[in-house]
Amino acid sequence: MELVEGHRPVDAAADIATWDTDPYDEAVLADPYPWWAELRARGDVVYIPRYEVLAVGRYEPTKTTFSDHETFVSSRGIGLNDFKLETPWRPPSIILEVDPPDHTKTRKVMSRVLSPKVVKGLADDFRVTAETILDRVLEQGEIDGVTDLAEAFPTTVFPRAVGMHDVHVRNLVDYGAIVFNAVGPDNALRKAAMARAPEVSAWINAACARDQLSEDGLGSLVYAAADAGEITEDEAALLVRSFLSAGVDTTVTGIGNALWCFANNPEQWEALKADPKLARPAFEEVLRYTSPVHTFARTANVDTEIAGHPVAESTKVICALGAANMDPDKWGDPDVFRINRKPAGHLAFGAGIHGCVGQNIARGELEALLTAMAERVDGIELAGDAEWRPNNAIHALDKLPLRLFAK
Repeated sequence: MELVEGHRPVDAAADIATWDTDPYDEAVLADPYPWWAELRARGDVVYIPRYEVLAVGRYEPTKTTFSDHETFVSSRGIGLNDFKLETPWRPPSIILEVDPPDHTKTRKVMSRVLSPKVVKGLADDFRVTAETILDRVLEQGEIDGVTDLAEAFPTTVFPRAVGMHDVHVRNLVDYGAIVFNAVGPDNALRKAAMARAPEVSAWINAACARDQLSEDGLGSLVYAAADAGEITEDEAALLVRSFLSAGVDTTVTGIGNALWCFANNPEQWEALKADPKLARPAFEEVLRYTSPVHTFARTANVDTEIAGHPVAESTKVICALGAANMDPDKWGDPDVFRINRKPAGHLAFGAGIHGCVGQNIARGELEALLTAMAERVDGIELAGDAEWRPNNAIHALDKLPLRLFAK
C-alpha cells in the first residue's frame, strides 16, 4: 500500500466498491478515458486502497462533492496530502486552498481584477498577438502545436497583461506543471517536479514582487487592493503568484487540446470557419471533451455522506472532473466532439465558490485565438503522432506535430 505522508488511513464502508487501481499511473494519465469510464461504471463512490482514498467520477456526485465547500474543504489541500496533518511544500494558495471567510476576502479582490470589464480591455492585444503569431506559424507550414502556438500565445499576452517586466517562458510554463504534479502521490512525476521547484519558485516569487511589475497591469490592481487595506502586501504577492501557477500552463493546455480536437475532427473545423462566432462554445466543448484539469481532491471536514454512502471526517476524495465531463448520463453522446453542443455545467473550471477565478481571461484568450484562426487557417491536420504529457492533475499534450494551411 502506497500511503501519502501526513494522510490518515480511511475505513471504507462495506457498501462502497473497492478498486485496486492507481489513478496516477503514467499510462492512465497519458490516456485517462478508459480509466474514467471504469470509475463511473463501478459506482457513485469508489474506494481506492492504494492511497486510502475515495473517488467520484459520475457527474452528479462529482459536482455535488466539488461544490460543497463547507463539507468537503479545500483548505486541507487539493491533492492527496492533508494540510491539517503536515506542512505543504509551499505556502498554500490563499484563493484555491483556503475556505471562507479568508477565501471570500481574496476571491473578492481577484474577481474584481479579472472581471469581464477588465478582460474586455485586453481583447485588442489578445487579437493582435494572435494574428502576429498565426502569420508566423502559417509561414512555417509544419509546426509543433504545443511550443509554436499553444505556449507562444499565452506566454506573450499573459505576462504583459499581468505587467511583468521579467519574462522567462520555460519557467512560466513549467511552474504550473510543477504545482499540479505536486497534488499527486510521491511518484516519479512529483519527485521530478519537486527537484525543479526551488529554482522555478524562486524565480516566480521574485517576478511577482511589486517592484518587478508595471503600474498598469493586473498585478498592480492586486497591489492596489493592499494599499486600500483589503489585503496585506504579502497576500498581494501570493495572489499575483496564483496568476502564474494557474493562468499559464492551464491555458497552454487548453490551446493545445483545442488544436488536437480540431485536427482529429476536421468537420468541426469547417463548422468553425463557417461561423467564427462559435469560437466561445467551441472552447467550452474542448474543455468538456479534454478536461485540462482532470483531477482535484477535497477533504471531508466532518462525518458526512456521498450519494448515500457514509464518509468519515478526514477522508480524502478524488474528484475526477474528466470522468464527470464524459458521463453519458449527463451529456448523452460525450464521446462526440461537437462545437455547437454548448456544454453548460461542465466541470473543467471547477464548480461552486472555488470555480476558476481566471476563467474570464482564459475564455478571452481562447476566443481571440480561435476566431483569428477561423479567419486565417483553412485546414489543420496531424503531421505525426500526438504525445500526451502525464501530469498528476493536468491532461496536457507534450508534442503535437501539425500542418496548418493558410486560406
